[in-house]
Amino acid sequence: MQFKSHARTLAIALSLALIAGCSSTGGSRDGSMDGTRADGVGTGTAGAGQVSGTGVSGDRAGQQADGRIPDVRTIYFDFDRDTIRPEFESVLVAHARYLRSNGNARVVLQGHTDERGTREYNMALGERRANSVKRFLEVQGVSPSQLQVVSYGEERLAVRGNSEDAHAQNRRVVFAY
Repeated sequence: MQFKSHARTLAIALSLALIAGCSSTGGSRDGSMDGTRADGVGTGTAGAGQVSGTGVSGDRAGQQADGRIPDVRTIYFDFDRDTIRPEFESVLVAHARYLRSNGNARVVLQGHTDERGTREYNMALGERRANSVKRFLEVQGVSPSQLQVVSYGEERLAVRGNSEDAHAQNRRVVFAY
């Protein structure tokens, strides 16, 4: 039963990655949302238990015209999910653009979870999240040799606490260049 759930989740994630790879990147999402601090980290105040914002303003959507590493280096996930949320697709597209145009650049995709669940489960979930981002970037044309996946599970919390806001900020993948 659990295998079917994981297979269904994988099928959905791959479908989203394929659709994202075929879709226009014309910047229709501006990425600006309430609940984003000036440093680009979501504060989680935009909705019940969701980390919001991509840390970008206007139509820039995390894109760097001058070839610099995109400013937003963290994307967030829903509870117990490894599916990329639509509001972070423009961030991933910006990272893909940077990596494609800088063939010597390497990035470690660090998967994280909140502390709910067993250590083993959270290590696997963190890895699935990082691999979801890796697959998205590969569909966008990034060379697999530029990407490395590591899972920290619940070991490196961004925020301590048992509130839904704290949990939401810990469910993430960080781009470590």
